[in-house]
Amino acid sequence: MRILKEGIPFILPSLLVSVVLVTASFSISNYGLSNICLAVGLIFLVFALFCVFFFRDPKITITRGDGIILSPCNGTVMEITEDDGMQVIRIFLSVFSVHLQRSPVSGTVTNIVHKDGKFLAAWNPRAHIENEQNIFTIQNENSIFIVRQIAGLVARRCVSWVKTGDVLKAGDKIGMIKFSSQVDLHLPKTAEVLIKLGDKVKAGITIAAKI
Repeated sequence: MRILKEGIPFILPSLLVSVVLVTASFSISNYGLSNICLAVGLIFLVFALFCVFFFRDPKITITRGDGIILSPCNGTVMEITEDDGMQVIRIFLSVFSVHLQRSPVSGTVTNIVHKDGKFLAAWNPRAHIENEQNIFTIQNENSIFIVRQIAGLVARRCVSWVKTGDVLKAGDKIGMIKFSSQVDLHLPKTAEVLIKLGDKVKAGITIAAKI
């Protein structure tokens, strides 16, 4: 299993601290202090293992097909609505979800905007407006599509791996959000949405809509 490079600063230091504390616990004569070192060392080990799980980059087979629009992330559909003349699918990512995002369609990145903001919980109706986010605009021969990475209560950083002018294939990796968060997919009104509220979706695999 591959690990995203963004996870290395969390994983390696935690493992190092864990090894030092656990090793030290066996050489300390004071029983109480030895147990404290062992306990704290194991906590750091659990955190390191969690980060390995969180920053995983599983190998997948991208779904292919004419006119299909793929889910940009793993998570649970929490709302399907309309905003500013487009259909919007809002997807919640828990801390257990794969946290990298993928392009829903093939096309050219025409704009990327970073917006500083708050860190409201994903279920707050103002989160998609007020929270920190990256907004990707992708255009192809069919229409314009927008992917919003939205930081959440725990998530504190949206990371972009692409730049304006990049030409993408559907399913290409475009970025990640560190820890639990939300991703919005904006679609033209002509698109037929194929998923519903509560559905579990997977980036690059689930067909969210077609056009």
